[in-house]
Amino acid sequence: MASTAQTNNSSGSAFSLGSFALPMVLTVGLFLLSFTPRVQSSLALVWSFWAAILALMLWQAYLLLLSKRRGIEHGFSIVVHSQHYIQAMVQFSVYLYWGYFWQPVYDHMLLLLAQVLFAFAFGTLLAWSRGRVYTLGFGPIPIIFSTNLFLWFRDDWFYMQFLMIAVGFMGKEYVRWNREGRSVHIFNPSAFALGLFSLVLIITNSTNLTWAPLISSNLTLAPNIYLFLFFAGLVVMHFFSITLVAGSAALVLFGSSALYSIFNGVPYFLDSEIPAAVFLGLHLLVTDPSTSPRTPLGKMIFGGLYGIGVFALYTILDLFGAPTFYDKLLCVPLLNLSVIAIDRAVRSINSEAWLNVWNPNWFGGRANLAHMSVWIAVFAIMSMFNKTDGQHAGDSLPFWEESCAESLNGACDRLLLIEGTYCNDNAAWACNELGIHYRQGEITEINTELAFNYFSQACELKFKSGCLNLLNEDRLIADLPKELDLRLMLRQGGKNLIDLPASDLYAKACDHNWSFACDELNIKSQL
Repeated sequence: MASTAQTNNSSGSAFSLGSFALPMVLTVGLFLLSFTPRVQSSLALVWSFWAAILALMLWQAYLLLLSKRRGIEHGFSIVVHSQHYIQAMVQFSVYLYWGYFWQPVYDHMLLLLAQVLFAFAFGTLLAWSRGRVYTLGFGPIPIIFSTNLFLWFRDDWFYMQFLMIAVGFMGKEYVRWNREGRSVHIFNPSAFALGLFSLVLIITNSTNLTWAPLISSNLTLAPNIYLFLFFAGLVVMHFFSITLVAGSAALVLFGSSALYSIFNGVPYFLDSEIPAAVFLGLHLLVTDPSTSPRTPLGKMIFGGLYGIGVFALYTILDLFGAPTFYDKLLCVPLLNLSVIAIDRAVRSINSEAWLNVWNPNWFGGRANLAHMSVWIAVFAIMSMFNKTDGQHAGDSLPFWEESCAESLNGACDRLLLIEGTYCNDNAAWACNELGIHYRQGEITEINTELAFNYFSQACELKFKSGCLNLLNEDRLIADLPKELDLRLMLRQGGKNLIDLPASDLYAKACDHNWSFACDELNIKSQL
């Protein structure tokens, strides 16, 4: 089904809006959204909306005048690809599940809708400006959903979100190459925008303008998120045969992380073998069929390179003092550039066994089912060994205390990082511990100003040892965490534990290797 295609109209007949009704309706929809309570809650957000609306209106006016002058009638064709709406439904299911446990996701939904309207309008005008008929379908929706699963800007800077979407679509339109006789876009549009903006945020040290740190860490607030993402990923794998990409990436990451842990005694990633946000990325970001290799072996290489890239970037970013959660975003555009080279290298191998990886006659010629069966088995094994949703060694602060005492690789830095996170969450015990570290200078450089600030915060939170350390600089007093500290630290960013019975709280603390909590439980059990 298609509307009027772009044609010359030099007969001098009356000019009508015609297909311009499409971007106009989308722009009006965006304008109406700007008056909703969610948008009106922030003046900066309102201006971001109106700036985007103004840009779209001016662009439409220019094209409309140009069309009238030249007698050109713009049009669009309606083409629906299952790849787009299936991806969008899977991505939306992640938002629904995750948002149920983390309210900011639901609060962001209206802004997500606004970006979809903007994307359709922007894509339409961009195609017409390039002299093409716009292909109207579900294509922009998975781009928007994918982008927002990893990065969105705070309300005061939301105009950058519209700009990021625009950059993604321009990358798709302008950055192209010839692949198998067709002109196609090089980059996954969402990955291109995410990678570019991530780089800018790192260089300018502006991550605080975004929700990125919370998005990355709070994905685990949804219970059994790995299992949910696994099942969501199976849907995409079944329809689009991307199992080899996701599976090989997961295997490389899991294997590399396990080897690091064996040789260094501590986990590579802080609190998981594969961070949940990375697990999300290897299912719903790097697996775009349009920008990944075609051959089975090529897909395995592509996925393996993603795993290696994420693993390496985690350390590289940490060395430069940059947020490590950008690791999953920065390497995708580079991998997209390697796709043709990977397929060419694979096809140069004169071995059907290597090229097909699996005998094409297996499973009635449907090799993807064989790939999926192996991936299911791998995930099951990972889950059995608590490498997905189970409790991880890095979840335990006492583990990092012991590892630091043994001078294991990077353990002291991670201990400071974890205690800093807990102190920011107003766990007074953690603030006092940080003050001790910075006054003592055993695991970090002495910093009396930082020590004073941490002791002050601990004292303000009514932690007695913090007050004593604040008053007397010649002594250091440590103490055990109080019940409130445990409630703050053991929630690990999750739901509030204020109402958790004390017995359950101490049992949870004991499970996390707090020995005093285990002793407390033993004493109570003997009464």
